[in-house]
Amino acid sequence: MKKILDIFRIRREERVVSLLAFLLLLVLTVIFLCSYYQQFTPISGNSWQVFSRKFCISGFDPITYQVITDWETRYNVYRHPLLAFMMFPPYLLNQALMAVTGINCAIFIVAAITLFCSFYSFVFMYRICREVIGISHVDAALMSFLLFGFAYVMLSAIVPDHFIFSMFMLLLVSYLAGRKIKHNRHFTILQTILLFVFTAGISLNNGIKVFIAMLFTNGKRFFRPKYLVFAVAVPAALMWAFARWEYRVFVWPDEMARKAQKKQLAEEKKKRDFQAFADTSGIKDSVALKKAFKADQGRRMWAKYYSDHQKPWNKHAGKPLGKGEFMRWTDISTSRSASIVENLFGESAQLHSDYLLKDTLRSRPVIVKYRWVVNYVVEAVIVLLFIGGIIVGWRSRFLWLLLSCFAVDMGLHIGLGFGINEVYIMAAHWMYVVPLCVAWLFTTTHERLIVALRVLVGVLIAWLWIYNGVLLISYLA
Repeated sequence: MKKILDIFRIRREERVVSLLAFLLLLVLTVIFLCSYYQQFTPISGNSWQVFSRKFCISGFDPITYQVITDWETRYNVYRHPLLAFMMFPPYLLNQALMAVTGINCAIFIVAAITLFCSFYSFVFMYRICREVIGISHVDAALMSFLLFGFAYVMLSAIVPDHFIFSMFMLLLVSYLAGRKIKHNRHFTILQTILLFVFTAGISLNNGIKVFIAMLFTNGKRFFRPKYLVFAVAVPAALMWAFARWEYRVFVWPDEMARKAQKKQLAEEKKKRDFQAFADTSGIKDSVALKKAFKADQGRRMWAKYYSDHQKPWNKHAGKPLGKGEFMRWTDISTSRSASIVENLFGESAQLHSDYLLKDTLRSRPVIVKYRWVVNYVVEAVIVLLFIGGIIVGWRSRFLWLLLSCFAVDMGLHIGLGFGINEVYIMAAHWMYVVPLCVAWLFTTTHERLIVALRVLVGVLIAWLWIYNGVLLISYLA
């Protein structure tokens, strides 16, 4: 327990830079809270309708507000198997606070959790640069501020979604793995299980990254039967079994109830529509009346089908590989090249001023272009620094660990097209790899080159924080 608590102790060297980071994150959090205080603090009998209708920041969801307000397994249980249960203690706290204050305190509780996760994500980023990669404290601070200058990392730090929780765990795993690699130590079975449960429990696909970290850290020990069975196979199987159980117990009954209610309402509507059609059609023969009504309903259904397919939530979804339980989340029709330029390395790092923070399922086109050439120049600089860092640190086992985790996300998003229509909202899952790779550029021994890099990165950080910060604050104001 002492070792665990020591991880969260802010060291003397970190105090100034971490305090500055905390104040910046706190300011953003307060601005966000002020923006939504009036809408979300009144206690409502139908809180989900309030949250879902009034919250609109890109593709982020306010599900956590609902879970903390009226606990239920509203998250997709296959993608976030333990997240609802992790939110149960905050839910109990909110119930107590609502009884005392008379307002819904969900936004304050979630803000406290996200502030904690974002702050320690900054700290772990700094420590990886200092203790694992081995660059100076100035350069480590630059890399940490660069990470949070990226638009959708900045956003993830304040919105009520799970992405900052994931980044917190991924950076913690990376930090622990990096230290063990450097000191030639290995993860135990218990350590692996704990890190997997918390990371995969938040977002199941990130559990793969835990096993990747264990593989690069433990090496051949990873394939020992005892470790492979009890640290990898059993936890993965139990996590999947739990997700299936969670679906059957919590989700399936509600889905069936909603389906039955929908069917009943449809039948009642059909009866009303038939009666209205009979009153206005003037057809006396019952057989002819039913035939005419059926034809009229067919025309209406086709019109609705066509209308629905023109709406953003359908039109922007892309063509999936299949219609199965998981294949329906894929996308083979959205342009990869345009998505990489405008969304993956574009919107993830710099907000588009057009359709600012709009949702692709509501009004934003999948592909939006920047107004100014400078945005593409900044994007090119980020990519070139990223590639340059990979070239310099090519021999590092820790770099290969990071790139392997990065490859998992690229395979999901760019390969299979999972969430490619709004790939930027998942930036916190992989964007931390970019500044960590850039950090290897600062391992050079050429002093003039380091000074030039510091100036370049400093200008880049200033641009990202000012550009994204101004657009974000203008949207929330």
